[in-house]
Amino acid sequence: MDMTAVLTAAEIAEGMARVLSIVVGTSIVIATGLAAVRTVVVPRAEPVWLSSIVFVTLRRVFDRLARESRSYEDRDRIMSRYAPIALICLPITWSILVVFGFTLIFWGAVAEDSWRTSFYLSGASFTTLGSFSQEDVAAESLSFVEAGIGLGLVALLISYLPSIYGAFQRRELAVTMLETRAGNPPSAVELLERHATLERLDVVGDLWPKWEEWFADVEETHTSQGALAFFRSPEPGRSWVTASGAVLDAASLQLAVIDEPRDPQAALCVRAGFLCLRRIATFYGIPHPIDPSPDDPISITRREFDLVCTRLVAAGVPMKPDRDQAWQDFAGWRVNYDRVLVDLAGLTMAPWAMWSSDRAERYRVSASWRGKRRRR
Repeated sequence: MDMTAVLTAAEIAEGMARVLSIVVGTSIVIATGLAAVRTVVVPRAEPVWLSSIVFVTLRRVFDRLARESRSYEDRDRIMSRYAPIALICLPITWSILVVFGFTLIFWGAVAEDSWRTSFYLSGASFTTLGSFSQEDVAAESLSFVEAGIGLGLVALLISYLPSIYGAFQRRELAVTMLETRAGNPPSAVELLERHATLERLDVVGDLWPKWEEWFADVEETHTSQGALAFFRSPEPGRSWVTASGAVLDAASLQLAVIDEPRDPQAALCVRAGFLCLRRIATFYGIPHPIDPSPDDPISITRREFDLVCTRLVAAGVPMKPDRDQAWQDFAGWRVNYDRVLVDLAGLTMAPWAMWSSDRAERYRVSASWRGKRRRR
């Protein structure tokens, strides 16, 4: 065989390999950049595969660390690190993928570069604005492009963290204030009992407009910034999920059992609440009925409902005389948020609270934020 032909075939094979390297590297860089933009910039609930992989993988690690044999305080302490660490791992993952992608591009675009040189040039470009200089125009151009992408990722992270912690503080302010009225853990019956004892049952309605706005804010922030759902409250006994359940149950009880004129604001609050929880559940891939029937089963039994009514009567709350109709009305309101409330309590490993996390599976890990759940 002619030696020239052999060399030509080898050169063709190497050329094809370099072209493939450029294509693969470019695809990795573009996919990573789009994932970063969709995670940080796009203000809507969009599934981002890269973010899902990072958060789900770390969640499985933390689930093993926070095993059920530990006390709740230990599990809460461990899980309080989960969301912040996962959030920090996101830009690290983006950076690694960009450096790897540009390593492939440099190797494919610069014929003289070895893999080691390509990796060093990529890393230097990403971190120090192209300090590794070459005379090759393609290498210099790629170096500046990668440096710009690196600075862009840093800028995205800087803008991302304040918005996340701003939303977290707004959420926790309302959760903290609820403890004054509903106790810790929050309870709908305790909220109504305290107001009845203080003879201020008439001001319970002041809560509904505020919590309607709260639900709207939580829906928007917890679907556009998915990590927020896993940021735990500063106090182990508090949770945005159990606070949601207490407020929704209190509004439902007021509509169903309290013998007072119907408060339309309570109904609006319940609607805002179940829409919020449903859309967050949809974002995390938790299946739930879209339009449940009022007579569908709920996780609360009639006996539990009757015990709560007995407590309210003892506290001096005026009750509707028809207890059967009151139960049907309450179940008709509760069915709208019953399943998603319990499942979100399990997903976030919420602390014990009446009628929410007390009936949730403690460990519930999603295969992906938009995929099918796996139960443990």
